[in-house]
Amino acid sequence: MSGAAGGGGAPALELWGGIECTVNRVGDAYHDQLDRNGHARRLDDLDRFAALGIRALRYPVLWERTAPDGCASFAWADARLGRLRDLGVRPIVGLVHHGSGPPQTSLLDPSFVDGLARFAREVAERYPWVEDYTPVNEPLTTARFSGLYGHWYPHGQDGRAFLRALLTQCRAVAAAMRAVREVNPRARLVQTEDVGETSSTPLLAYQAQHENHRRWLSLDLLMGRVDQDHPLYPQLLRWGASPGELEAFVVSPCPPDILGINYYITSERFLDERLERYPSWMHGGNERHAYVDVEAVRVVAEGVGGHLARLLEVWERYRRPVAITEAHLGGSREEQLRWLAEAHRAAVAARAAGADVRAVTAWALLGSFDWDSLVVRDRGRYEPGVFDVRGQAPRPTALAALVRALARGEPFDHPVLASPGWWRRPERLLYSPVSLEERGAARLERSGDGPTIEPSDRAAAGKAEGPPVLITGATGTLGRAFARLCAHRGLPSRLLSRLEMDIADPASVERALERHAPWAVVNTAGYVRVDDAELEPHRCERENAAGPAVLAAACRERGVRLVTFSSDQVFDGTGATPYVETDPARPLSAYGRSKAVAEQQVLSILPTALVVRTAAFIDPWDASTFVADALRALRDGRPFSAAEDMIVTPTYTPDLVNAALDLLIDGEGGLWHLANRDAVTWAELVARAAALARVDTRHLVGCPSRALCLVAPRPRYSALGSRRGLLLPALDDALARYLAERDGGPAR
Repeated sequence: MSGAAGGGGAPALELWGGIECTVNRVGDAYHDQLDRNGHARRLDDLDRFAALGIRALRYPVLWERTAPDGCASFAWADARLGRLRDLGVRPIVGLVHHGSGPPQTSLLDPSFVDGLARFAREVAERYPWVEDYTPVNEPLTTARFSGLYGHWYPHGQDGRAFLRALLTQCRAVAAAMRAVREVNPRARLVQTEDVGETSSTPLLAYQAQHENHRRWLSLDLLMGRVDQDHPLYPQLLRWGASPGELEAFVVSPCPPDILGINYYITSERFLDERLERYPSWMHGGNERHAYVDVEAVRVVAEGVGGHLARLLEVWERYRRPVAITEAHLGGSREEQLRWLAEAHRAAVAARAAGADVRAVTAWALLGSFDWDSLVVRDRGRYEPGVFDVRGQAPRPTALAALVRALARGEPFDHPVLASPGWWRRPERLLYSPVSLEERGAARLERSGDGPTIEPSDRAAAGKAEGPPVLITGATGTLGRAFARLCAHRGLPSRLLSRLEMDIADPASVERALERHAPWAVVNTAGYVRVDDAELEPHRCERENAAGPAVLAAACRERGVRLVTFSSDQVFDGTGATPYVETDPARPLSAYGRSKAVAEQQVLSILPTALVVRTAAFIDPWDASTFVADALRALRDGRPFSAAEDMIVTPTYTPDLVNAALDLLIDGEGGLWHLANRDAVTWAELVARAAALARVDTRHLVGCPSRALCLVAPRPRYSALGSRRGLLLPALDDALARYLAERDGGPAR
């Protein structure tokens, strides 16, 4: 795929970037993404962004951060806006991003309007060269979360609070732009909003119609369209709006210069009164009917409309320039690539259909924190973006290469793009699919002459395609986990046994690579019996050292990516802090020596190979692992012995596999340490797992390692840390998910 130039005099499609910068308030606590992603402390991020080739950057000069007590301090913004100007990147300055203003105001306080206008004037006077502004990001979404659902301050939960929050924000947008334009008449309003769509069963058509009218309300207000003929006008009066304040928008509209649409996979909804089809926690409703509000992608047979449908709909409704101002998907790397690529293709297609689409924005350049809980909790759940901030410096992911290519209009090819995203594959459906015929009358007329998107255009069922990932070690825990999670992620793969490919036999490896033509090899094969390796070191050496070296040479010749695994057993245990990638390997055992030799040989032959050190598997699909054995014994009332003088960092295999696949797709190489954070003894590991599983630990026997009669010497301390990035969650988080998956829930 490649970028698109404008035809017939239209400007070329631009690539923009954006930083997740939400400062939302929950009670008296502020959740500040800029502090959490570290950008508040890193000026050189801007150089990283500019190197992508983006033309503009949605950039925060936030009211809450800049003037928390009413007195603005612009030192932070001075340095950053000045640097953007030097770099030739156009800032689109945001003043409020899902916020409620400084502590002394709120979205229900009329003073919010004048306060934001005064701040906007200060910003414009200080930076008269800035021409693009988003005074308030997604006012409708913020009004819903703050005034209707009660998630964010001021925690309203009714129509009156929702409408008051929305009117306050829209009045503030208009007042802020008037203040800015008094300083800079050329200033443009880039107004963002989430523009999802709601469909339903025929019974709930009235509710879907209400929500489909409501989704346009912020833009309709700014465009001066909410008059007595607007379908929501009577409802707005019932919610407390006065005719005069609605008339004020009609008389003095503030039409956006660019309509920024923010479309997420959760933006399209489906309403269904058939409660028996869904779990009870999803049940809700209104005063007339009980129903479920579910993500359309999970239940609607023909799929979701996607970016193209939304772009054409916004263009047809308002006939003003449009941009995708947030293109972001949380999840695995290949799905993030597929989502951004699809958004860009949609923008190109919409332009070809006549829509004035100006840009696509790679959102969350630095990722985001805790949006899985709508940022109401500080749990540290991180979703990487174009950069991953979990290391010593932001690390470019595969998305960075895609953004650079799109920004420059260059082709971009990656094997994972041969398959459709999960939202286009059959496994997206979690509930009984609802056909177009079942929805019937719920296929409502849109308010406006919007385009019709035929089901065949919307979401043809897709399957994983393209060259495979070749996985060795068909009988092992890790190999089976890779095969399972590759299938879940839509990555074609082949899991091979030793009979199908003997990794230490060059001819066997060559035949397998010729037959399957993989783009990557993931080597999980090897000799794993640490104690037996002392008795048969030559066999261990063949499987663990010679085999990976053979693979490295074969992959080098064919230009194939390689991932192979090492162990914490390469260390001697004399350290007192977690070992990092640069610490020297000093193995104690034959097994450890074989792994250390493999590391050196593989990276000497193929420096781009990814060599992952890990330890102590916790696996939800293998009933013979250490934790599974321990919990089974304790439940049965049998004694279980575990060392209390050996410290390790246990590793949940789904976390390990997903992180390794992300790094593989990113093109990362060299040594990486991947283990769940927290160093514990084996006895402490059992105790933690038992506590979460509510299993009695009276029969847990903590003992010195010498009492276990181990043949091979092992390091007393082999905890793994990392200089490159702590990519895996904390141990307790992993154990909780392990227990849920083992009991029938999903492994995440």
